[in-house]
Amino acid sequence: MVDSIDQAARSALMGKIRGKNTRPELIVRKLVYAAGYRYRLHVRKLPGSPDLVFAGRKKVIFVHGCFWHLHDNCKGGRIPKSRVEFWREKLNGNKLRDERTTETLRLAGWDVLVVWECELSDLDVLEHIVREFLGSVRLQ
Repeated sequence: MVDSIDQAARSALMGKIRGKNTRPELIVRKLVYAAGYRYRLHVRKLPGSPDLVFAGRKKVIFVHGCFWHLHDNCKGGRIPKSRVEFWREKLNGNKLRDERTTETLRLAGWDVLVVWECELSDLDVLEHIVREFLGSVRLQ
C-alpha cells in the first residue's frame, strides 16, 4: 500500500510525535498525583528513563503507547500496511528494548508496572491497579 502523503510531509508529521509528556502519560500522572503519590519524572540514571519513578519504594511506571510499543492483543498494537518491513523492524526493536529495560530494572531490585494507552479507557480500574502496585500512601 502506498502512503497517502509524500515522504517530506510524513517525516514532518512523525517529527512532531513526542516521547515525553504525552497525553496518556499526563493522564496517568494526574491520576497518580490525585491518589496521593509523589514521584520523579524521567530519571535518566535508571535504564529506560521511566516515566514515573517512586525511588523510596523502588518502583517505576512506564506509560506505553499501544502502537509504538507493539501491545499484544490490542487493535492499536499492529504493524502498518505501508513500509511493512521498516515498521516491523522498528516496532519489534522497541518491544525488545522494553523487555531488556524491564529485566535490567528488575535485576537491580526495582518493581516495574507498564500502563498501556488502551488501559486509560477505565480510569477506576487503572487507579486500583496503580494503588495495588504502589501500596499505601505515606503521609508526608
